[in-house]
Amino acid sequence: MKLITLTLTVLLTFAACFASQQKPATVGIEKIATGFKFTEGPAFGPDGKLYFSDIPNDRIHTWSPENGDQVFLEPSGKSNGLYFDATGRLHLCQTAERKLSRLEKDGTLTILADQYQGKQFNKTNDLWIHSNGMIYFTDPCYGNRDHMEMEIEGVYLLNPETKQVTRLIDDMVRPNGIIGTKDGKFLYVTDHGGHKTFKFPILPDGNIGPSVWIIERGSDGMTLDEHGNLYLTDGTVAIYTPDGKLLTEIELEEKPANVAFGGPENKTLFATARTSVYAVKMNVAGMYAP
Repeated sequence: MKLITLTLTVLLTFAACFASQQKPATVGIEKIATGFKFTEGPAFGPDGKLYFSDIPNDRIHTWSPENGDQVFLEPSGKSNGLYFDATGRLHLCQTAERKLSRLEKDGTLTILADQYQGKQFNKTNDLWIHSNGMIYFTDPCYGNRDHMEMEIEGVYLLNPETKQVTRLIDDMVRPNGIIGTKDGKFLYVTDHGGHKTFKFPILPDGNIGPSVWIIERGSDGMTLDEHGNLYLTDGTVAIYTPDGKLLTEIELEEKPANVAFGGPENKTLFATARTSVYAVKMNVAGMYAP
Protein backbone atom coordinates (compact mmCIF):
# COMPACT_ATOMS: atom_id res chain seq x y z
CA MET A 1 0.00 0.00 0.00
CA LYS A 2 2.86 2.40 0.83
CA LEU A 3 4.48 1.69 -2.56
CA ILE A 4 1.19 2.40 -4.38
CA THR A 5 0.69 5.63 -2.45
CA LEU A 6 4.26 6.72 -3.14
CA THR A 7 3.90 5.91 -6.85
CA LEU A 8 0.62 7.85 -7.08
CA THR A 9 2.21 10.83 -5.33
CA VAL A 10 5.13 10.82 -7.78
CA LEU A 11 2.76 10.61 -10.75
CA LEU A 12 0.60 13.46 -9.46
CA THR A 13 3.69 15.59 -8.83
CA PHE A 14 4.95 14.88 -12.34
CA ALA A 15 1.53 15.72 -13.81
CA ALA A 16 1.37 19.00 -11.90
CA CYS A 17 4.90 19.89 -13.03
CA PHE A 18 4.01 19.07 -16.64
CA ALA A 19 0.82 21.16 -16.45
CA SER A 20 2.72 24.10 -14.98
CA GLN A 21 5.01 24.04 -18.01
CA GLN A 22 2.17 23.69 -20.50
CA LYS A 23 3.04 25.23 -23.84
CA PRO A 24 0.79 28.22 -24.59
CA ALA A 25 -1.67 27.48 -27.38
CA THR A 26 -4.74 29.11 -28.89
CA VAL A 27 -8.19 27.62 -28.34
CA GLY A 28 -9.96 30.04 -30.70
CA ILE A 29 -9.59 33.47 -32.33
CA GLU A 30 -12.43 35.98 -32.80
CA LYS A 31 -12.51 39.50 -34.23
CA ILE A 32 -14.61 41.32 -31.63
CA ALA A 33 -14.51 44.91 -32.92
CA THR A 34 -13.40 46.66 -36.11
CA GLY A 35 -13.61 49.90 -38.08
CA PHE A 36 -10.88 51.80 -36.23
CA LYS A 37 -7.82 53.62 -37.60
CA PHE A 38 -5.08 52.22 -35.34
CA THR A 39 -5.81 50.42 -32.08
CA GLU A 40 -3.38 50.24 -29.17
CA GLY A 41 -3.03 50.02 -25.40
CA PRO A 42 -5.34 47.14 -24.40
CA ALA A 43 -6.01 46.99 -20.65
CA PHE A 44 -8.64 44.83 -18.97
CA GLY A 45 -10.41 46.86 -16.32
CA PRO A 46 -11.70 45.86 -12.87
CA ASP A 47 -15.24 46.40 -14.23
CA GLY A 48 -14.82 43.46 -16.59
CA LYS A 49 -14.43 45.61 -19.70
CA LEU A 50 -11.57 45.82 -22.17
CA TYR A 51 -10.18 49.34 -22.62
CA PHE A 52 -8.16 50.29 -25.69
CA SER A 53 -6.99 53.36 -27.61
CA ASP A 54 -7.82 54.34 -31.19
CA ILE A 55 -4.93 56.77 -31.54
CA PRO A 56 -5.72 58.67 -34.79
CA ASN A 57 -9.38 59.05 -33.80
CA ASP A 58 -8.33 60.45 -30.39
CA ARG A 59 -10.53 58.07 -28.40
CA ILE A 60 -10.48 55.43 -25.71
CA HIS A 61 -13.03 52.66 -26.25
CA THR A 62 -14.40 49.91 -24.06
CA TRP A 63 -15.60 46.50 -25.14
CA SER A 64 -17.64 43.89 -23.30
CA PRO A 65 -19.64 40.85 -24.46
CA GLU A 66 -22.83 42.50 -23.19
CA ASN A 67 -22.42 45.97 -24.73
CA GLY A 68 -19.88 45.50 -27.51
CA ASP A 69 -17.74 48.50 -28.48
CA GLN A 70 -18.45 51.89 -26.88
CA VAL A 71 -16.60 55.22 -26.78
CA PHE A 72 -15.30 55.83 -23.26
CA LEU A 73 -13.20 59.00 -23.54
CA GLU A 74 -13.00 61.61 -26.33
CA PRO A 75 -10.70 63.42 -26.78
CA SER A 76 -8.06 61.28 -25.12
CA GLY A 77 -4.94 63.29 -25.97
CA LYS A 78 -4.38 60.58 -28.61
CA SER A 79 -3.73 58.08 -25.87
CA ASN A 80 -1.58 55.05 -26.53
CA GLY A 81 -0.62 52.78 -23.63
CA LEU A 82 -3.18 52.25 -20.85
CA TYR A 83 -2.76 50.64 -17.43
CA PHE A 84 -4.93 50.28 -14.31
CA ASP A 85 -3.37 50.72 -10.88
CA ALA A 86 -4.27 48.67 -7.79
CA THR A 87 -7.15 51.02 -6.93
CA GLY A 88 -8.71 50.80 -10.40
CA ARG A 89 -7.62 54.19 -11.72
CA LEU A 90 -6.76 54.28 -15.41
CA HIS A 91 -3.34 55.64 -16.37
CA LEU A 92 -2.70 56.75 -19.93
CA CYS A 93 0.18 57.83 -22.13
CA GLN A 94 -1.11 60.85 -24.07
CA THR A 95 1.04 61.05 -27.19
CA ALA A 96 -0.44 64.30 -28.51
CA GLU A 97 -0.21 65.98 -25.11
CA ARG A 98 3.22 64.42 -24.47
CA LYS A 99 2.12 63.54 -20.95
CA LEU A 100 1.66 60.70 -18.54
CA SER A 101 -1.75 61.16 -16.93
CA ARG A 102 -4.24 59.47 -14.62
CA LEU A 103 -8.02 59.39 -14.93
CA GLU A 104 -9.52 59.89 -11.49
CA LYS A 105 -12.70 58.19 -10.28
CA ASP A 106 -14.62 61.47 -10.72
CA GLY A 107 -13.59 61.68 -14.38
CA THR A 108 -10.95 64.39 -14.05
CA LEU A 109 -7.49 63.98 -15.53
CA THR A 110 -4.40 64.43 -13.36
CA ILE A 111 -1.09 65.13 -15.11
CA LEU A 112 1.56 62.96 -13.48
CA ALA A 113 4.55 63.94 -15.63
CA ASP A 114 5.07 66.02 -18.77
CA GLN A 115 8.78 66.85 -18.77
CA TYR A 116 12.27 65.76 -17.78
CA GLN A 117 14.89 68.29 -16.70
CA GLY A 118 12.80 71.14 -18.07
CA LYS A 119 12.23 69.59 -21.51
CA GLN A 120 8.93 68.16 -22.72
CA PHE A 121 8.65 64.47 -23.40
CA ASN A 122 8.59 63.24 -27.00
CA LYS A 123 5.46 61.11 -27.26
CA THR A 124 4.80 59.06 -24.13
CA ASN A 125 3.99 55.58 -25.37
CA ASP A 126 3.58 52.72 -22.90
CA LEU A 127 3.70 52.16 -19.14
CA TRP A 128 3.74 49.61 -16.35
CA ILE A 129 3.01 50.17 -12.65
CA HIS A 130 4.98 48.30 -9.98
CA SER A 131 3.08 46.95 -6.96
CA ASN A 132 4.81 49.66 -4.88
CA GLY A 133 3.20 52.36 -7.07
CA MET A 134 6.31 53.32 -9.06
CA ILE A 135 5.53 53.95 -12.73
CA TYR A 136 7.83 52.88 -15.57
CA PHE A 137 7.17 54.36 -19.02
CA THR A 138 8.69 54.76 -22.48
CA ASP A 139 9.03 57.95 -24.52
CA PRO A 140 9.90 57.37 -28.18
CA CYS A 141 9.04 59.67 -31.06
CA TYR A 142 7.11 58.30 -34.03
CA GLY A 143 5.99 60.49 -36.93
CA ASN A 144 6.79 64.18 -37.04
CA ARG A 145 9.95 64.93 -35.07
CA ASP A 146 10.02 68.72 -35.43
CA HIS A 147 8.63 69.24 -31.94
CA MET A 148 11.32 67.22 -30.13
CA GLU A 149 13.00 69.06 -27.26
CA MET A 150 15.15 66.08 -26.25
CA GLU A 151 17.62 64.18 -28.37
CA ILE A 152 17.08 61.07 -26.25
CA GLU A 153 14.21 58.63 -26.75
CA GLY A 154 14.28 57.16 -23.29
CA VAL A 155 12.75 55.00 -20.59
CA TYR A 156 11.72 56.66 -17.34
CA LEU A 157 10.71 55.96 -13.75
CA LEU A 158 8.18 58.17 -11.97
CA ASN A 159 7.82 58.22 -8.21
CA PRO A 160 4.20 59.46 -7.89
CA GLU A 161 4.72 60.53 -4.27
CA THR A 162 7.80 62.70 -4.77
CA LYS A 163 6.95 63.53 -8.43
CA GLN A 164 10.58 62.77 -9.27
CA VAL A 165 11.26 61.49 -12.78
CA THR A 166 14.40 59.43 -13.37
CA ARG A 167 15.72 58.45 -16.79
CA LEU A 168 16.63 54.77 -16.61
CA ILE A 169 17.65 54.10 -20.23
CA ASP A 170 19.15 56.55 -22.72
CA ASP A 171 20.81 54.30 -25.31
CA MET A 172 17.90 52.74 -27.20
CA VAL A 173 16.88 53.73 -30.72
CA ARG A 174 13.12 53.81 -30.08
CA PRO A 175 11.88 52.16 -26.86
CA ASN A 176 8.25 51.11 -26.96
CA GLY A 177 6.57 48.27 -25.04
CA ILE A 178 7.25 47.83 -21.33
CA ILE A 179 6.03 45.46 -18.61
CA GLY A 180 7.31 43.99 -15.36
CA THR A 181 6.79 40.75 -13.51
CA LYS A 182 4.16 40.52 -10.79
CA ASP A 183 6.78 39.87 -8.12
CA GLY A 184 8.45 43.15 -9.09
CA LYS A 185 11.83 41.53 -9.79
CA PHE A 186 12.18 42.02 -13.54
CA LEU A 187 11.37 44.65 -16.16
CA TYR A 188 10.99 43.93 -19.87
CA VAL A 189 11.60 46.75 -22.36
CA THR A 190 11.57 46.49 -26.14
CA ASP A 191 13.64 48.69 -28.40
CA HIS A 192 11.28 48.75 -31.37
CA GLY A 193 13.69 50.85 -33.41
CA GLY A 194 16.69 48.70 -32.56
CA HIS A 195 14.87 45.38 -33.05
CA LYS A 196 15.78 44.04 -29.61
CA THR A 197 13.96 43.17 -26.40
CA PHE A 198 15.66 43.29 -22.99
CA LYS A 199 15.07 41.79 -19.55
CA PHE A 200 16.38 43.88 -16.64
CA PRO A 201 16.50 43.13 -12.90
CA ILE A 202 14.68 45.74 -10.82
CA LEU A 203 16.80 46.95 -7.92
CA PRO A 204 15.40 47.73 -4.43
CA ASP A 205 15.45 51.49 -5.11
CA GLY A 206 13.44 51.09 -8.35
CA ASN A 207 16.38 51.49 -10.71
CA ILE A 208 17.39 48.66 -13.04
CA GLY A 209 20.58 46.62 -13.32
CA PRO A 210 22.34 45.35 -16.46
CA SER A 211 20.15 43.30 -18.79
CA VAL A 212 19.84 39.59 -18.02
CA TRP A 213 19.38 38.68 -21.69
CA ILE A 214 18.49 40.17 -25.05
CA ILE A 215 16.12 38.78 -27.69
CA GLU A 216 17.18 39.82 -31.17
CA ARG A 217 13.66 40.88 -31.99
CA GLY A 218 11.75 44.08 -31.42
CA SER A 219 8.12 44.54 -30.48
CA ASP A 220 5.41 47.13 -30.08
CA GLY A 221 3.49 46.15 -26.96
CA MET A 222 3.89 43.08 -24.75
CA THR A 223 2.40 41.06 -21.92
CA LEU A 224 3.16 38.07 -19.67
CA ASP A 225 1.29 34.86 -18.88
CA GLU A 226 1.01 32.94 -15.60
CA HIS A 227 4.18 30.96 -16.36
CA GLY A 228 6.24 34.07 -17.01
CA ASN A 229 6.24 33.64 -20.78
CA LEU A 230 6.68 36.90 -22.68
CA TYR A 231 4.33 37.83 -25.56
CA LEU A 232 5.82 40.14 -28.22
CA THR A 233 3.98 41.80 -31.12
CA ASP A 234 6.21 41.77 -34.17
CA GLY A 235 4.18 40.78 -37.23
CA THR A 236 2.77 37.93 -35.15
CA VAL A 237 2.26 37.42 -31.43
CA ALA A 238 5.54 35.69 -30.61
CA ILE A 239 5.73 33.87 -27.27
CA TYR A 240 9.07 33.46 -25.47
CA THR A 241 10.02 31.58 -22.32
CA PRO A 242 11.27 33.54 -19.28
CA ASP A 243 14.83 32.75 -20.39
CA GLY A 244 14.27 34.11 -23.91
CA LYS A 245 13.58 31.02 -26.03
CA LEU A 246 10.89 31.12 -28.72
CA LEU A 247 7.95 28.81 -27.95
CA THR A 248 5.38 29.56 -30.64
CA GLU A 249 3.76 32.34 -32.70
CA ILE A 250 0.12 33.33 -33.19
CA GLU A 251 -1.01 34.58 -36.59
CA LEU A 252 -3.82 37.15 -36.82
CA GLU A 253 -5.58 38.68 -39.84
CA GLU A 254 -3.82 41.98 -39.11
CA LYS A 255 -0.45 42.79 -37.56
CA PRO A 256 -0.84 43.12 -33.78
CA ALA A 257 0.28 46.27 -32.00
CA ASN A 258 -0.30 45.27 -28.38
CA VAL A 259 -1.72 42.50 -26.19
CA ALA A 260 -3.25 42.02 -22.73
CA PHE A 261 -4.94 39.17 -20.88
CA GLY A 262 -8.45 39.30 -19.43
CA GLY A 263 -11.89 37.75 -19.73
CA PRO A 264 -13.17 34.51 -18.16
CA GLU A 265 -10.50 32.91 -15.95
CA ASN A 266 -8.10 35.52 -17.35
CA LYS A 267 -7.49 33.17 -20.30
CA THR A 268 -8.36 35.49 -23.18
CA LEU A 269 -5.54 37.31 -24.91
CA PHE A 270 -6.88 40.58 -26.33
CA ALA A 271 -4.89 41.92 -29.27
CA THR A 272 -5.19 45.39 -30.73
CA ALA A 273 -4.30 45.02 -34.40
CA ARG A 274 -4.49 48.03 -36.71
CA THR A 275 -8.20 48.50 -37.56
CA SER A 276 -9.54 45.72 -35.33
CA VAL A 277 -9.42 44.08 -31.92
CA TYR A 278 -9.15 40.30 -31.52
CA ALA A 279 -9.96 37.95 -28.65
CA VAL A 280 -7.66 34.93 -28.60
CA LYS A 281 -8.79 32.19 -26.22
CA MET A 282 -5.74 30.55 -24.64
CA ASN A 283 -4.98 27.44 -22.61
CA VAL A 284 -3.00 29.57 -20.15
CA ALA A 285 -3.94 32.58 -18.03
CA GLY A 286 -2.34 35.99 -17.83
CA MET A 287 0.15 36.87 -15.10
CA TYR A 288 -2.06 39.72 -13.90
CA ALA A 289 -5.67 39.07 -12.95
CA PRO A 290 -7.96 42.10 -13.52
